[in-house]
Amino acid sequence: MKILERYISEPETLWLLKKVIGSFEKSPGKGLPLGNLTSQLLVNVYMNGFDQFVKHELKVKHYVRYADDFAILSSNHDWLRIILPEINNFLGNRLKLFLHPNKVSIRTWSSGIDFLGWICFPDHEVLRTATKRRALKNIAANQNPAKVASYLGMLQHGNAKGIEVKISKLTHLAPEPFPC
Repeated sequence: MKILERYISEPETLWLLKKVIGSFEKSPGKGLPLGNLTSQLLVNVYMNGFDQFVKHELKVKHYVRYADDFAILSSNHDWLRIILPEINNFLGNRLKLFLHPNKVSIRTWSSGIDFLGWICFPDHEVLRTATKRRALKNIAANQNPAKVASYLGMLQHGNAKGIEVKISKLTHLAPEPFPC
C-alpha cells in the first residue's frame, strides 16, 4: 500500500484498493487477486520503481516487462552476470519479490528466449510446448467461444499454424486464413 500511496492521494480510492488487495491475501500483506482487472494496473504501479532502476541506474538498453515477467537482452554475458545480483537485491529489498531460481537464464539469442509462453528467436516466435499442451487441454475441456477466440488471438503473435489447426479440429471450426 505504501507504493500506491505515493501515486494516489484520494483516501476513498486507497480504501477501495486496500479492500481489493485484501480480498486475496495468501499471507498477510502479500498477493493480488489474480485475474482481477485491478491487478493488471496495480502490478504496473508496483513495478514502476523496478522499471526506473533497470533503465536509469543499470542503463539497460533492451528491456521488456509484462506484469512480473521481464527479459533483458544484451550481447555481453559478463555484464548480465554482474547486474543479476543487483536486480535480485533491488527486487528483494525494495519490492519484497524474488527471482525464481529455475526461471533465470543467460542464453544466446539464437537459442531462443523463453518469455510469456513463447520461445522468442530473432526472426520468429514459437509456442512453448507446455503452453501448447495447456491450451489444447483447456479447449478440449471447455469450448467456450470467448476462450477459443482468446487462444486463437494469442496464436496470431507467432509461428503457431499447427496448433491453430488442432484447435480448429477440436472445436469443429474452419481455420481462419493465417496472415502473411
